[in-house]
Amino acid sequence: MNPKVNFFFDEATQWQKEFKRLRTILLDTGLEEELKWGCPCYTYHGKNIVLIHGFKEYCALLFFKGALLNDTHHILIQQSENVQAARQIRFTALTEIINLEKVIPIYVYEAVEAEKSGIKVPMKKTKDFEMPEEFQNKLDQNPELKEAFEALTSGRQRAYLLHFSSAKQSKTREERIQKYIPQILTGKGLKD
Repeated sequence: MNPKVNFFFDEATQWQKEFKRLRTILLDTGLEEELKWGCPCYTYHGKNIVLIHGFKEYCALLFFKGALLNDTHHILIQQSENVQAARQIRFTALTEIINLEKVIPIYVYEAVEAEKSGIKVPMKKTKDFEMPEEFQNKLDQNPELKEAFEALTSGRQRAYLLHFSSAKQSKTREERIQKYIPQILTGKGLKD
């Protein structure tokens, strides 16, 4: 039990009982408890395995390499089509956690074994993401922008492409692209 994480459990206004039960289950697996992204994160030799987090409608365990797990109980959820590696087990009541109390450690054990093996989740490459025509035109017209975009990390490139592509109308895509050109030129990501 890491005292730096206690505030998360003590000050939770929602899901407090559920969070505390999940903490007990995860600590019993022998993982180390750390605070990352403002949430309790459970690690194996410094590698992230699972995180506890809460939302308005549910609380969840997030397995960082959940896509690699053999989901025999069909409880893992991909948060959105753009999430490639992580998977969640969601809970809306303490009884749901109690019902899975013997199953959760099995998933944790499998996640640790996947981490030990060094296996990686096959990730889509940036080139596999849709390049909006409006953005391609900007890159073709502005060599400095193209160079700056290509210098970004692949994760930052993907975030921009997803953001630009998600707009249904060309006008909205154009506006988004125009808004973020200065950030791209300075080497910053979408959320930087």
